[in-house]
Amino acid sequence: MKSERAKQLTKAFLGQRILVVGDLMLDKYIHGTVERISPEAPVPVVRVSRERQVPGGAANVAGNVRAMGGEAVVAGVVGNDPAGQDLLRLLQESRIGTGGVRQIKGIPTTVKMRILADRQQVVRVDWDPAATFPCSEVDAFCDLLEKQVALCTGVVIEDYSKGIIRQEVMDVLLAGAKKKGIPVGLDPKDNLDLNIEGITLATPNYREAHACAGLTPKGPVADPLADESLRKAGEILLKRWKPEQLMVTLGPQGMYLLAPNRQPWVIPTRAREVFDVSGAGDTVIALCVLALAAGATFDEAAVLGNNAAGVVVGKLGTATCSPEELLASVETNEH
Repeated sequence: MKSERAKQLTKAFLGQRILVVGDLMLDKYIHGTVERISPEAPVPVVRVSRERQVPGGAANVAGNVRAMGGEAVVAGVVGNDPAGQDLLRLLQESRIGTGGVRQIKGIPTTVKMRILADRQQVVRVDWDPAATFPCSEVDAFCDLLEKQVALCTGVVIEDYSKGIIRQEVMDVLLAGAKKKGIPVGLDPKDNLDLNIEGITLATPNYREAHACAGLTPKGPVADPLADESLRKAGEILLKRWKPEQLMVTLGPQGMYLLAPNRQPWVIPTRAREVFDVSGAGDTVIALCVLALAAGATFDEAAVLGNNAAGVVVGKLGTATCSPEELLASVETNEH
């Protein structure tokens, strides 16, 4: 991609309003240093220097949209608990719309806490109890979604298999997006039973692509184009999901792209150094849908998403990419 074209698209991001639907989480980070091993067990002792918390899960996708200049609205469910209150406050402070969020008493908010020593993650602790949603809550949520889709120029569906992404939700989103003629991107988990025909773009990673296709991964191999299990998984998903494009993220190997009536092709990674892959998939889907809404082709959206992912993996924790960082990456890789 030429840097001038990238500049045109990033300017067009400013006029986009993206609805991000999915599992909302609160990400907590404890930073410190390790100088000794505990006498109680063979584990490091982390001396805490600071703590922070940021929106996670689908909310991190919205943060990526917002960081790139687009307007973002989240839709999902949080509990009426301290973590849910903190998450809503953080979203509002980040100027991310919460018009699609339902706060439900008795539903726990998912929290993921990561403990880091210097630039290394030591352990992650999850508060992630199973949640069930009464039919009345699902109906009310779908009513919210119908109203929000009508106000947006693109939709991201971010599934972490916590229960909010279900067929009723998918049907409302796809119908509303089709009516408006706007792109819908899905970052799947293990959507084996969902009918998502009509999706614009799906971005599973290597493991998710195989799981959704009902296959056991045998790789990855050095050359993704020579990976027979990846090729078969892609063919199955193209036939089952009927997306306009399928983008399998491969971490350090880049992206494996498929589309109907076109041979698979690969975009190599743009990461210069990798510190943390947390949230890289969030960045990819956010940038791709934002770019498609702004008028990018599929290839252009993939290149922008790939460059943005290369930026965020060089940061610690769930991170975002700024327009300046994206354009600098595109310009560097143009030569």
